[in-house]
Amino acid sequence: MGLFDKIKNGLSKTKNAIESGITNIINSFTKIDEELFEELEELLVSADVGISTSVDICDKLREMVKKTGATDPSVIKEYLKEIIVEMLGENDGLKLDTKPSIILVIGVNGVGKTTTIGKLSLLLKNSGKKVVLGAADTFRAAAIDQLGVWAERAGVNMVKSVEGSDPASVVFDTIASAKAHNADVIICDTAGRLHNKKNLMDELAKIYKVINRELPDASLETLLVLDAATGQNAVNQAKEFSKVAPVTGLILTKLDGTAKGGIIISIHNELGIKVKYVGVGEGIDDLMPFDAKSFADGIFYEA
Repeated sequence: MGLFDKIKNGLSKTKNAIESGITNIINSFTKIDEELFEELEELLVSADVGISTSVDICDKLREMVKKTGATDPSVIKEYLKEIIVEMLGENDGLKLDTKPSIILVIGVNGVGKTTTIGKLSLLLKNSGKKVVLGAADTFRAAAIDQLGVWAERAGVNMVKSVEGSDPASVVFDTIASAKAHNADVIICDTAGRLHNKKNLMDELAKIYKVINRELPDASLETLLVLDAATGQNAVNQAKEFSKVAPVTGLILTKLDGTAKGGIIISIHNELGIKVKYVGVGEGIDDLMPFDAKSFADGIFYEA
């Protein structure tokens, strides 16, 4: 299956929620007027694009219509695609300029964080990087075991300790292992106890302290994993995690199982954090670099 086909299939439920609704709106009007904009705004809100982002999109659409003098509703889809692509911007990828570079992965339990780390490991390995994983979510034994399964599937090394160990010490050991084995990229899992922000903040502060001491000049990415199916709750999680960690990018999982893919636009517009990867299936190779044009084409694709 080609890249576009995976995106198209992964966005099928979102497409059905947005594109079909827009088609119905377009077919209900003979000209572009304020009533059309209002119905379009309601549709976008219902598709989890978010209220403020839906308003922003419709304001930009009004400007385009005014600038071009368009009157035929049939141009609306193409204009929306242009607006969404421009709003999301270009994915500048991960900054992995040093050897080793380090990726810290954060997110609440249940969003697919551990699975995503396994998939990301394989992606990086297949691009020629030597990867080592650190099982720093020591709060749950199951998390350590699960990451071990994914490390084996991806064919990468993993450093772990026992349940209840100090997460920062696991990160320290992982960095030492990466240096000893000349690894290119370190990926560390972390606990996702957002309900206890004080503990999470303290834990992350200790981890960053270890990283800054042991790898002071290393490229560092902090990737927040969010479940696209949770809709606006994902926006709230992103806001909360941004308060306790310097989030550099987002990974949206379970995009294939939800009609709420519009949340990608909302999160980027409200928080200004780029989506780096999206999960579009259960397979180990179903984590893909996010591309705004492919995303917009997937939503508005016509067979």
